[in-house]
Amino acid sequence: MKKEINPFDYAGDILKALPKGILLTSEAEDCVNAMTIGWGTLGIEWGVPIFAAYVRTSRFTYELMERTGEFTICVPYGEKFSKEVTKAVGICGSRSGRDVDKLAKAGVHLVESEIVRPPAIKELPLTLECRVVFSQLQPIKDISYRFGKFYPEVGEHSAPHVAYYGEILKSYIIEE
Repeated sequence: MKKEINPFDYAGDILKALPKGILLTSEAEDCVNAMTIGWGTLGIEWGVPIFAAYVRTSRFTYELMERTGEFTICVPYGEKFSKEVTKAVGICGSRSGRDVDKLAKAGVHLVESEIVRPPAIKELPLTLECRVVFSQLQPIKDISYRFGKFYPEVGEHSAPHVAYYGEILKSYIIEE
């Protein structure tokens, strides 16, 4: 069962969970992938509710999102990070969907979305279903700011990000 919500009534919960890691799911050609994200924005652009997510062009998630232009944002809600959520966030933030089915390895349960193709995740029940309305390649910088310090961009971390602005089409909490 899904309880429909206004995402802005839960903005504090979403933004509080974000630095700990939430999941962005994508899907194309029946391949479902999830990626841990630790930064993004929630707001109103062009008069519509938007979640903006940033994905490196080197990521498998980027390939899937470019094919469908859809994603879901899945946020822990109602309890502190459980072991299952911590495990899922860890796996989805440290492995590539090109090499492993991260969601199966994490042992999470997928829930069919209402409007978009990518599914929701039962264990991270606060869900935003999004369709990309605008995307923009972010310029590459020689250095990045991480964890309060400047670091040179090297290897996989030198790929630029794409900012995806997703219109929030539906938002809900998955209830047992």
